[in-house]
Amino acid sequence: MSAIRLPAKAATIEALVLAVEAREPPRLAAGEALVRVASAAVNPSDVKAALGNMAQARFPRTPGRDFAGTVHDGPTEWVGRKVWGSGGDIGITRDGSHGCWLVLPVEALREMPRSLSFDEAGAVGVPFVTAFEGYRRSGMPQRGQTVAVMGANGKVGQAAVQLAAQAGARVLAVQRGVASAVPGQAAVETVDATRDDVGARLRELSDGRGVDIVYNTVGSVYFAAANAALAKGGTQVFIATTERAVAFDIFAFYRGMHTYVGIDSLALDCVAAAERLDAMKAGFEAGTLKPYAVEADGVYTLERAREAYRRVLAGASERIVLRP
Repeated sequence: MSAIRLPAKAATIEALVLAVEAREPPRLAAGEALVRVASAAVNPSDVKAALGNMAQARFPRTPGRDFAGTVHDGPTEWVGRKVWGSGGDIGITRDGSHGCWLVLPVEALREMPRSLSFDEAGAVGVPFVTAFEGYRRSGMPQRGQTVAVMGANGKVGQAAVQLAAQAGARVLAVQRGVASAVPGQAAVETVDATRDDVGARLRELSDGRGVDIVYNTVGSVYFAAANAALAKGGTQVFIATTERAVAFDIFAFYRGMHTYVGIDSLALDCVAAAERLDAMKAGFEAGTLKPYAVEADGVYTLERAREAYRRVLAGASERIVLRP
């Protein structure tokens, strides 16, 4: 059994030392369980942490935040069960999922949806947990509300679109280009940011009222348009940005009775992330939530991890996974 081991951070992918080490199953402490990893997504945050762009990351370590696999050791009632998970601590402050073995607190164990394959379950993690947490913190979308998702063709954007549609909200997917953000979801209407005045278009589509929730996965690029589109009492959720400083109209903010919600998925440890995934499990089993497609050319062995990391860092639109 093997695992990727990063002895230290690196400045570039080429300089990254990816040591694939043979490992025996680790011994467990009280309250821990051992998962044999079957599939683990490669997230942008996994690569950024390896390159030293996350202050929280500790070295040496095994990277990887998301996983699906089978409980190999731990409480008897869990051994042999298929589980999934994620966490802002996994692969950041504790050894992660880019290896054959993953040690977790028992409280982080959650049975994966029966309808998903290991690759699908292992690729749900960070994007769906982030999207869910944004809605949980801002008030879950409700039937009759209008939700606009900025950057709807990104991974978190796709998850945010699905969660809002599942809740019965009207969903306006803002993206660059006209391709559907979530194929097969007829309830989703798209706004092309390359062609439309986004704020004005969202106002028009909402009959001048504005939207109840803007899930802004991009940040500064859509900040002004999102504010212009918000209904009175509306909420804007942020998970990322390109520019840290933006022009902020305090008068429009308080007169609009708006709320801003910031989400950092790294703040959710593996136990908290497991709780969020568990809340979405029924949706995946019922088919109201769809996993990301994992194509054959998006699956890599540990020995080819550098290729997988490079592809993710380059902005791959596909979901990339490792199969230890």
